[in-house]
Amino acid sequence: MVYVTRVEHFNAAHKLYNPNWSKEQNEAAFGPCANDNWHGHNYEMHVTVKGMPDPDTGFIIDVKKLSKIVKQVILDRVDHKNLNLDVDFMKDKLASTENFVMAIWKELEPHIKGGKLHQIRLYETPRIYVDYFGE
Repeated sequence: MVYVTRVEHFNAAHKLYNPNWSKEQNEAAFGPCANDNWHGHNYEMHVTVKGMPDPDTGFIIDVKKLSKIVKQVILDRVDHKNLNLDVDFMKDKLASTENFVMAIWKELEPHIKGGKLHQIRLYETPRIYVDYFGE
């Protein structure tokens, strides 16, 4: 099995806030991430596709096509957006990095042809990231 990874960057704002909790509960659980005025991250996303190379091209997936898919399906919808307010696939979800990476997978996976989506690694900061391998 061979794995190929495409790395992308985007910026987005969000806040961590459970609407079923009081303001005090949210602040206790999420600290400054529950800020009423939001906060932002410079995300780094690694999209890994696995498979065996096509004998005619040597590719698992054409990385130019993968880049275009990631841009159209994810980046155009999240870059410089508010995850809580502007991103349809995050509607009614707590905008944690864990929930966000699972939602990205659900959007992206049907568009991957040739290989199989193996992993999405999403860096929220240089020191915090989440790996997701699907269900």
